[in-house]
Amino acid sequence: MALDPTATAFSDTLVVLGAAGLVIPAFSRLRVTPVIGFILVGILVGPHGLGSFVDRWPWLFHVSITDPHSLEPFAELGIILLLFSIGLELSFARLWGMRRALFGFGASELFGSALLIALAFLALGNTINASLGLGLALALSSTALVLPIAGTASAVGRLALAMLLFEDLALVPIIFVLGVLGPGGSDSAVLIRTIVGGIAVIAAMFLAGRFVLPKLFGQAARTKSPELFLAASLLVVILASVATLSVGLSPIVGALVAGLLIAETDYAGEVETVVAPFKGLALGVFLITVGMSVDLRALLDDWRITLGAIAAVVAIKAGVTFGLLRLGGVRTGTAAETGLLMASPSETTLIVLATATQAALIRPDAAAFWQVVTAIGLTITPLLATLGNRLSHQIDKGATDDTGEDPAHRTIIVGYGRVGRLIGEMLDAHDKQWLAIEADPEIVFGAGKNVRFGDVARAGILDRFALDRAEALVLTMDDPAQAAKLTRRIRASHPDLTIVARARDPRHAAVLYKAGATDAVPETLESSLQLSEAVLVDLGVAMGPVIASIHEKRDEYRAFIKAEGEMAVAPRLKLRT
Repeated sequence: MALDPTATAFSDTLVVLGAAGLVIPAFSRLRVTPVIGFILVGILVGPHGLGSFVDRWPWLFHVSITDPHSLEPFAELGIILLLFSIGLELSFARLWGMRRALFGFGASELFGSALLIALAFLALGNTINASLGLGLALALSSTALVLPIAGTASAVGRLALAMLLFEDLALVPIIFVLGVLGPGGSDSAVLIRTIVGGIAVIAAMFLAGRFVLPKLFGQAARTKSPELFLAASLLVVILASVATLSVGLSPIVGALVAGLLIAETDYAGEVETVVAPFKGLALGVFLITVGMSVDLRALLDDWRITLGAIAAVVAIKAGVTFGLLRLGGVRTGTAAETGLLMASPSETTLIVLATATQAALIRPDAAAFWQVVTAIGLTITPLLATLGNRLSHQIDKGATDDTGEDPAHRTIIVGYGRVGRLIGEMLDAHDKQWLAIEADPEIVFGAGKNVRFGDVARAGILDRFALDRAEALVLTMDDPAQAAKLTRRIRASHPDLTIVARARDPRHAAVLYKAGATDAVPETLESSLQLSEAVLVDLGVAMGPVIASIHEKRDEYRAFIKAEGEMAVAPRLKLRT
């Protein structure tokens, strides 16, 4: 069946893919987050932009999107994949460690902001129910934008993650409360049924995560097929989302739980890598839909009121978040940056506004106005993040990141065969933290919590294990070509990282030194030195002089091998004896 270039779905797909192909590299080159680019594209090509001129110039049909609802399913998929990837970065231990921020800062920030916004609406003459609906809607912050900007490794990112997680968990109860406040009320039996069904579904998911997921991903890993891994990952997240949706819960709850369960397996890093491209594209579609909802002409007509509403919401939310974090002992700069980052409304604000409208709590024209405010608020989120970052650096000059549970610096071991296992044991003997990455699922299964599945031949895998914060990287694989290629790639992206590599022989060691290894240890050389040490001791030579001569000979050979590799011995590569 031939594709019809005049079909709306086909044309919209080309516009979205073309936008991704232009926005991501262009804005990356300018060192600006692509978030702004996608939103601007949505404004440009949407029904209020080029799409409004299609009747006059039909050829614009191929470079514009006239139906704002055509992309909504893909936008929802982007949010689901985002929450799934957030779950992959968590674990039960990490959630337990975040409990103070999650239920303390998270609850206080959401309900404190909602209360102040609701009081402002009451002062303007709105009803109590309408004020509460608008307050709860505008108090929500954007998971889709905040976390990609802040990450989850910094103090700001961890605080934002805790508050956003609480908001995501509170979304379903908020929707129920608004339904109850409506003139028709809500059936309490439906609420009870949803709560019981939700508990049952999540319990079933936890059981599946304990007994089914490790076997599923283990089988996918044995095939060494990234496509099968991707299919299994998407199957899990879609089934989890459908399961929670079927009992009345939000699909993002299922996606978050699915990611959390996979994070407890040894395959989280591989899953995160294969899903990342789809998450990025789907998130871009969501941002385009946000831009499509902005009508610049209507905005210009009421620009004073609109800008005033945006400024008021941002000021209230930033002030509440900053004050709560300061009361909780967070540094001033970190609290200020987090407050500005969380100050804009959220994509879920649009969901709550729609619910409040259906419940007849707010009028449709009021909902439409606050939808525009939300869209513009989402657009300025990256700008608020940049402002907060600069403000934080001015306030907290020279301060260190002392909040949260940032993972300790550790050694990354690539390969957990006999060599990798021995290195892990020696690091344990000296109380050094480490993590091993192994591509053989048979070795990973049952190896322990320090061993994760991952194929380092695929770009991006090592970065999933916080290589930028590692103390050292040890390459133990018995593949000369792969070891040299990986060493070259890692050295290019991490010039200061200590890289110790296993070499097959002195010639291979020279290649590794040339590729950027800090140290390369030839197996044949070490075997010869150990044999020499044993025979000299057996012949009655004292242990001290034997060890000194072995070290001297090792340094001599290493200097020769480095010269063979045409490398100058820089201070960073100084030989250790």
